[in-house]
Amino acid sequence: MKKMFLAAFMAAQALTSFAQSQDFKPYEEKMNKIYAEFATLDKEYAALRQKDPKAITPADEKLFENIMAKSDSLSELHTALTLEIVKNFKNTKFPAKYVADAYSGFTYDQLKEVLDPTSGYYKEESLKAAKEHLASLELRRPGLMYTDLVMKDMNDKEIKLSQYAGKGNYVFVDFWASWCGPCRAEMPNVVEAYNKYHAKGLEIVGVSFDQKKDAWTAMVKKLGMEWPQMSDLKGWQCAAGKIYGIRSIPSNILLDPQGKIVASDLRGEDLQQKLAEIYK
Repeated sequence: MKKMFLAAFMAAQALTSFAQSQDFKPYEEKMNKIYAEFATLDKEYAALRQKDPKAITPADEKLFENIMAKSDSLSELHTALTLEIVKNFKNTKFPAKYVADAYSGFTYDQLKEVLDPTSGYYKEESLKAAKEHLASLELRRPGLMYTDLVMKDMNDKEIKLSQYAGKGNYVFVDFWASWCGPCRAEMPNVVEAYNKYHAKGLEIVGVSFDQKKDAWTAMVKKLGMEWPQMSDLKGWQCAAGKIYGIRSIPSNILLDPQGKIVASDLRGEDLQQKLAEIYK
């Protein structure tokens, strides 16, 4: 009797697994389509990067902007589809491979929810980097007070974040580098924000992950970044990386007038909308 029950249970499990695999298929097809589009963009981006920087034309710059815009749009689709997969298949291992690919596009709250220890995929080895990323986001999550940064400005004078933070104005701390293509693509949006809201009290402080001073200062001028800049010229060993858990750029934190973090990693329309709420 016991053996018969066990056999029936195993058969039911097999049917369930088959049904789930059938349910997975539409999502796999959608994801594969997104990955194919990403691969096309990667090829276009790689071709641009092979060009001599001195030979870059306005048309190349426009193409680069289009690639970045398409990439951002695809990333949003990727994130949304991954969250849908997590919601529908939380008790299985199926979401793990997609969470492992998409985690960098999640907000802190989304990643915290997705990396639920009770889920069926939480213990998958492929999620190690996602868990490390969550730990880095913990260092700049909303609600924390800022930690001071002390570096040199473009004139080799010491500059501190505390000269601006906690002084009664909102402060947008922008982590970037001259060699970072996505940073350069996002900078017109930051410039627009500065021009629109600086007179109303917004301060921006740029923190560069550069190693070469000439490249850093030249790009500041080229991109029209009129706000204070600082760097220790240590590249990825920049002090800000460890203090704020910066593992990729562009990245940023927005501080309230008291110096408390109210948002992080605001880009594109998200930045404009947040500032519009503040300065309405």
